[in-house]
Amino acid sequence: MGGLDIHMRGVTCRHGGVEAVRAADVEIAAGERVALTGTNGSGKTTLLRALLGLHPHSAGTVLVGGRDARSPAEWARRRRACAWIPQKPAAGRFPLLGRELLASGSSGPEAAEAAERLGVGALTGRPLHTLSGGQLQRMYLARAIGCVAAGAGVLLADEPTAALDFAGQREAADALTALPVTLVVVTHDRSLAERCDRVLEMAAGELREIR
Repeated sequence: MGGLDIHMRGVTCRHGGVEAVRAADVEIAAGERVALTGTNGSGKTTLLRALLGLHPHSAGTVLVGGRDARSPAEWARRRRACAWIPQKPAAGRFPLLGRELLASGSSGPEAAEAAERLGVGALTGRPLHTLSGGQLQRMYLARAIGCVAAGAGVLLADEPTAALDFAGQREAADALTALPVTLVVVTHDRSLAERCDRVLEMAAGELREIR
């Protein structure tokens, strides 16, 4: 199993005057699969975004593969190392096509192959805003698979099965947990959480391990 280790020590993130994440400590081994659960608004998405530098942390350290990120070049390297499936995939302000999204993941051919396997290969010529929520989610999953093929050692996924039916949830869970990466997945999907090695819970910004 491949992947990169993740170390977060004393990580605190704020939304204005509110501490969305409070002194979070977690160590995730390379290749480990970790589910992050908790109620809406508990800080799960903020924690994932902090790993990518999409939300600043006001205290603490975030290491991926033993490396910190502070400069723009270091953050750019971090984002190449971490594939990302956002909670609410963007369809784009302009008519971005499915194949253009797939190509943005550094390994377009592998992403296109994954789109075929996930049942959205015939939709790559369509603008993203014309796709259903489930189709868009599958397209972003295919893009992430392309990122992994291009060398990403971590996959961060925020509710990657939320817009899918039961069969689609199983298919996506199979794809996610089969990848040779470190997986951190925010989910309310109990079956996906059960496939992970560990389950962490966020509650009012505080992180604890429950399995």
